[in-house]
Amino acid sequence: MAVRISLSPLAGAVAKAGGIGIIAGSGLDVDELANELRSARATAGDGIIGVNVMVAVRKFKELVQAAIAEGADIIIAGAGFSRDVFAWCKEAGVEMVPVVGSARVAKLAQKFGASAVVVEGFEAGGHLGTDRMMEDLLPEIIEAVDIPVIGAGGVVTGADIKRVLDMGAAGVQMGSRFAATVESSASEAFKQMYVDATEDDIVLMKSPVGLPGRAISNPFIQRISRGDYPERPPCLACLKECGKEYCIIDELIMAQEGDVERGLVFAGSSAARVHDIPTVAELMDRLVMEWRQAEERGTA
Repeated sequence: MAVRISLSPLAGAVAKAGGIGIIAGSGLDVDELANELRSARATAGDGIIGVNVMVAVRKFKELVQAAIAEGADIIIAGAGFSRDVFAWCKEAGVEMVPVVGSARVAKLAQKFGASAVVVEGFEAGGHLGTDRMMEDLLPEIIEAVDIPVIGAGGVVTGADIKRVLDMGAAGVQMGSRFAATVESSASEAFKQMYVDATEDDIVLMKSPVGLPGRAISNPFIQRISRGDYPERPPCLACLKECGKEYCIIDELIMAQEGDVERGLVFAGSSAARVHDIPTVAELMDRLVMEWRQAEERGTA
């Protein structure tokens, strides 16, 4: 979701439908992020809009401060840990929610003033900061902190939501299921990759950022698995740390724009359970219905 998948159309629609709409800011420049926030607000009305920026991006400070200046309600930060962002958010009265992968980091986040934490497990898509499943991590982190804990990774249906909430989570974060919606800024070819994917298609791959990544297998994945890396364009040093075997930002943008053979299609382990491309409003109604059905089955 981090590179031009979750932009204002998706974030605005989710917020309008009663969720928290998140703009992925890591693949944007400062002006683009400000424009996306304004556009999302126009759609969301009184809904809640947040911005996710990876600590690993070199322009982390500039992007976070632009989001705060433009009135973001929440800042989410993962792919690293920044102490400074807590001070920036506190000064501006903006909620700060870091992504964590251990009880130790969750306790540290609470100490610095986090409003909540997102527990992202190994089931998630994109770069993976832990080899432990979310449902394994969740009880430990709920026990370790006194702030709301949000579960992320492998959540696709309303029944999944109920299961995570029943474990004590205050909410869930969903990426893959919303990547394949009408309002997602992914290309139609990208969305269709999700719809067509089987469990065997979803693989781990080597990322130049030094972390494993989860993606849908395609000719690009097969190529880099052989060590045959595409020619890298002039490096913009957009990430603080990068092995530079290839430009991951360019590959992600390529897929987002429609070239799903030469580009990189990040996806969570749950993408194989995505079978259609609904509107956000349709999906939100479905999730509520599925949750209610799961609740009725649990009390029957």
